[in-house]
Amino acid sequence: MEKHPLTMVILNGKGAGNDMLRSAITTLREEGFPITVRVTWEHGDGERYITEALELNAETVIAGGGDGTINEIATALAKREAKHRPVLGILPLGTANDFATSAGIPEDMEQALRLAIYGHAVDIDLGCVNQNHYFINMATGGFGTRITTETPEKLKSALGGVSYFIHGLMRMDTLKADRCEINGPGFSWQGDALVTGIGNGRQAGGGQRLCPSALINDGELALSVVPSQELLPTLLHSLTRNDDNPNMITASLPWLTLHATHEMTFNLDGEPLTGTDFHIEVLPKALSCRLPPSCELLA
Repeated sequence: MEKHPLTMVILNGKGAGNDMLRSAITTLREEGFPITVRVTWEHGDGERYITEALELNAETVIAGGGDGTINEIATALAKREAKHRPVLGILPLGTANDFATSAGIPEDMEQALRLAIYGHAVDIDLGCVNQNHYFINMATGGFGTRITTETPEKLKSALGGVSYFIHGLMRMDTLKADRCEINGPGFSWQGDALVTGIGNGRQAGGGQRLCPSALINDGELALSVVPSQELLPTLLHSLTRNDDNPNMITASLPWLTLHATHEMTFNLDGEPLTGTDFHIEVLPKALSCRLPPSCELLA
């Protein structure tokens, strides 16, 4: 029998009881694929499990959870030497699964697990903020960030990704623009931004396609800014169409700086980062990831 390399599955605790995943892991183990499973409980578990995966010579590390879990594992991998770094696989087990959806990861657990273990591996970019904060999907600032961090867990559990949009409509009275200045190679803009998206992936906030043209292996980040007067047209466009939104300020940049007159918060795949000055850059080919051959995020 062919000997397969070890795979470590790192699961967010909320997804550890998924019966379909348990069945899929059992099936692949019976086919001869060695799979070890770890479950995160608190901050720092992902980093610790990556260390263990390296000690066990795991070829693949699979992040099972939502965008936050994928970000945690991707960040831990990016900090390791490239020659020893396992390949990243993804199991969509979160509420919105924005990155997995954009990347075309199957929702079926066995299909996703097979892709994660022996699918084709490609080099992908990461975003980096102020030199030590990372995102694999998107950094969002402004109204969208407040909605994704404030949406009640019960609403997310009942309605999934659309819960963010519904909660956003409920909180329209709290709208407050961030006055900021954004600069990058050949690009400069200043004004009042209600929503700012810097995308490695294309969607955030439960399916809102803030950066519909973003690619994860082109060495650039997609910038989208919704000016204060354009929120409703932008939301309606993002719900009904997948093309570039004419109501947004857009650019494709290898790096950018953002200065805000007051503190603003960026959501980095679920992790908040607050400040007034941000330097955001792309890290080309930072990771190797197993993705579908039809992945729309690949150049």
